[in-house]
This record gives sequence, structure tokens and C-alpha cells, in this order.
Amino acid sequence: MNDQQLQQWVERISLDSFGWPFRHKATFNSRLRATGGRYFTKSHNIEISTLQLESNGVEEVEKIIKHELCHYHLHLRKMGYQHRDADFKQLLAKVGGTRFCRSLPIKRKVQPYRYKLICVDCSMEYLRKRKVDVRKYRCGKCSGKLRLLLLDSSIHS
Repeated sequence: MNDQQLQQWVERISLDSFGWPFRHKATFNSRLRATGGRYFTKSHNIEISTLQLESNGVEEVEKIIKHELCHYHLHLRKMGYQHRDADFKQLLAKVGGTRFCRSLPIKRKVQPYRYKLICVDCSMEYLRKRKVDVRKYRCGKCSGKLRLLLLDSSIHS
């Protein structure tokens, strides 16, 4: 689905569920991870997460669109458009939107440890994923100097 199809979908949901037209712009945003969508109070535009569509399907995204349209229509009518407002809660329940979107599956790449810091005095070892300037840091156990070693990334993970 592209932005033009999303625009038509949002316009149709707005007329069918709210009885009011959506006169601004609706776009997809692939960077939205913690939220299903966003409503911008200054531009009145709406962004919807493409990841929600891919992970949870059309029905869930339709509920997210209804949620964002509640913000949109209430804000334009100078009513309580924030999550805590009674107007928002009532309209959301009336149109069948969702208060919270479903979580996305976590797909984080686990980085292996690339560096080992060794204390010269007490031999305490610290594993690090990022390079550390050993001139700025000391051992947490004995305050001794640290030596930096590069690990073979194919062995350690």
C-alpha cells in the first residue's frame, strides 16, 4: 500500500465512521516503532506506521487510523483531543478505535563484544561493544590503568 491509497483509506474512514471529511494529508512513516500513528496539531496531518500494517494487518491499522482521526476531528472542533480528555475517550469508544496499538515484534541485531578491557594491576576484565579511550577510564575495582584488546568477532557474541 502506498501513501495515495492510505490517503483514500483515511478519507473513507473519516466519512464513514465520523461523518466529517478529512481535508489534510495522511502518509506512511516507516520509522514509527513505539507508536502506531501520529497526529500533528500544527499541520493537521497524520502519519501511520508501515510496520504496524506489516506486522498486525489491515484491521489493526484501521483502529489506529480511527484513533488519529479522533485527535484530528476533536482538535479542529476545539474540543478535548488529548488522551486524558473525556471527549476523546467517548468519541474513540463510539467509532471503535483502539486506545493503544499492538506491540511490534523485536528484531534487534545482537552486537557481539568487540573489545576487552583488562586492568594492568588486578587483571579485572570488562567486555565492550564500542571502543573506549583507556586514557579517560580506570578500573572500577582498584582504579588501575586499563589495556584495550580487540577481540575476534567471529568467536565472541
